[in-house]
Amino acid sequence: MMQSIEQELHQANVPPRVHLVDAGYVSARVLVKSQERFGIEVVGPVSVDTQWQAHTPSGIDASQFVLDWENRQAICPQEKTSTSWSWLNRKSHPDLIKIPFSTTDCRSCPRLSDCVQSTSKYPRRTLVIRPQAQHAALQAARQRQRTETFQQRYALRAGVEATISQGVRAFDLRRSRYVGLPKTHLQHLAIATAINLVRLIDWLDGSPLTPTRVSAFERLYKAA
Repeated sequence: MMQSIEQELHQANVPPRVHLVDAGYVSARVLVKSQERFGIEVVGPVSVDTQWQAHTPSGIDASQFVLDWENRQAICPQEKTSTSWSWLNRKSHPDLIKIPFSTTDCRSCPRLSDCVQSTSKYPRRTLVIRPQAQHAALQAARQRQRTETFQQRYALRAGVEATISQGVRAFDLRRSRYVGLPKTHLQHLAIATAINLVRLIDWLDGSPLTPTRVSAFERLYKAA
């Protein structure tokens, strides 16, 4: 949906400079395509590296390898060079790159246990990475989302969640009262107008903002 939404905004001549989205909409491909096609910066939490090396204190994760894109080689922290560089044929991810290292180099490496968990007689490390632009965008996003600046910037999206919640709970946003997209669209415009009017009245009356709802489980945990 990201590309469809941004395409429609672009056609309407109202493309945003920054698009705040939740984790379900962010991928390396989206980060690159949104910037390249529409000049839109997508801001949202990206997936973390799920490989065990990234969650082990001494583990050698993919970010520690030097990638020589021009010569199609990878160099590990022990300064060993990969043996090949090829596209990985997967239907779900047709643009992944497979980079294996030599079994001879890996087997004699003093940091083998930090890099490979294998009971094979001939262990070796194999990297699976995205194309250069996607890889760089993903690594930069992972570094950026660890900062306080990102947290402050992404906090702006909390208002979006509150607006959706208000529309669903108070204005029956989830159910269409009419048949057909044009009438449903008109209903959505009416609901958006009503939300704006209610919020304007609350602001003029000085009504305080409602605090974020706390689940029953969280209340029980805090009371324990």
